[in-house]
Amino acid sequence: MRIFFLIARSDTIGGANVHVRDMGRALIKHGHEVFVCTGPEGPFCQTLDDLGVPFYCCPTLQRAIDPIQDTRAVLEIRRAILRFQPDLVSIHSSKTGILGRMACWSMGIPCIFTVHGWAFTEGVPRTQRRLYSTLERIFAPLAKRIICVSEYDRSIAMKNGISSHRLLCIHNGMPDICTELHARPGSVDDGIIRLVMVARFDIPKDHAALLYACSDLPQVHLDLLGDGPNLNAMRELAATLGMSDRVRFPGYRTDVAKVMSDAHLFALISHWEGFPLTTIEAMRAGLPTVVSDVGGAAEAVMEGITGYTIPRGDVGRLRERLRKLSDDQVLRQRMGQAGRERYEAEFTFDRMFEQTFSVYKEVLQEEILKPSSKILTKIPDKNLG
Repeated sequence: MRIFFLIARSDTIGGANVHVRDMGRALIKHGHEVFVCTGPEGPFCQTLDDLGVPFYCCPTLQRAIDPIQDTRAVLEIRRAILRFQPDLVSIHSSKTGILGRMACWSMGIPCIFTVHGWAFTEGVPRTQRRLYSTLERIFAPLAKRIICVSEYDRSIAMKNGISSHRLLCIHNGMPDICTELHARPGSVDDGIIRLVMVARFDIPKDHAALLYACSDLPQVHLDLLGDGPNLNAMRELAATLGMSDRVRFPGYRTDVAKVMSDAHLFALISHWEGFPLTTIEAMRAGLPTVVSDVGGAAEAVMEGITGYTIPRGDVGRLRERLRKLSDDQVLRQRMGQAGRERYEAEFTFDRMFEQTFSVYKEVLQEEILKPSSKILTKIPDKNLG
C-alpha cells in the first residue's frame, strides 16, 4: 500500500505531527510505502529525515487563510500526489483538510481526513468557529472517512450537519516505553512536588491559569516544556508571581518520557483541545493527570480514579485539585497506577494502528469494487527535490 500523508505544520511537533510520524514509521515497518507532504521546512522535516521517511516541504502551505497562496498550495499538493502515485491520501489539520480534500477530489483519489480537534469547537473564537463550521459542512463529503480522535469531536460534527456514516472515532495511542522511564509519583525525597506540562506556548493552551493556581502552592515546582510565541509572556508572569525559582522553561524537548519519569504530577490546562497525546504520555509513565474538561480531553481521564478534570478557566478548582494531590502521596501513587493500567487497556499505539489501518483497507476495498475514477498520470521521477 502507498500512503500519502498531508499535514500543514513542520515548524513545531504537535500531536498531529506525532501521529503522522508514528503511523508512517509503523507502515514502513509493515512493508508499506509512505510519503509526507508538509508546510515550509521546520523541525518536523528533520524528524522525518532522521527516520528515513521521504517528504516534501510545500512553501505555500500556510496556516493563515490566503486565497492566492491557498490556490498555489492546492496545485503543489496535486503535483506531489502525482509524483508519489499513492493508493490513499491521509490528511491532517483543519485548513489542510480543506485544501487536501479539494486536491484529492479533483484527481479522483480517495482520502481520509483525521481531525485532531475541530476548528469550530467550543472555546475557539466565534468568527473562526462560524467560518470553519460552514466550510466543514461543504467539504465533508469529499473525504471517504473522517476519523475523529475523540467522541466529543464526532458528536459536534454530527450536530454541525456532517453525516454520521462517514464519521468514526479512533482515540490516539502512543508506543510504550521501557520500565526505567515509569514515574514514581508517591516517592518524594526533598519535599518538592514536581509538576510537568508539555504544550506549545500558544493558543489554545492556558499556561497562565496553571501559574496562578500554583502561585499559592509553594511545594509545587513546575516544568513547562515547549516553545511558542507566548513563552516570554509566561516567563514574565512567573516572575511577577514570585515563582521564578520554582518554574523551569526547558523549551522543546525530545526526551519527554524522561522528564515525566522524574515528575509527580501532570497537568494540561487548555481553552480547547482535540484528544491530547501528552495526557496519554503521562498515563503511560504512571502519573496522575489534571486536565481541562474541554473538547475530548476528559475522555482519557477517569474522574477521581486516574486524575481530575477541571472546568475551562476555573483556577480555584485547579488549585484545589493540585493541592489535594501534592499533599497525598498515596493518592498520587494510586491514581498513577490506575492511569498506567488504563493506558495499557485503551491507549496503546498498536490498538490505534490496527483500527486506523483497518479504515485504510476498508476504503481501498470500496474503491476496488467500484469503477475506477482515478485520473492520475504516471510520472516516472518520484523525487520532489
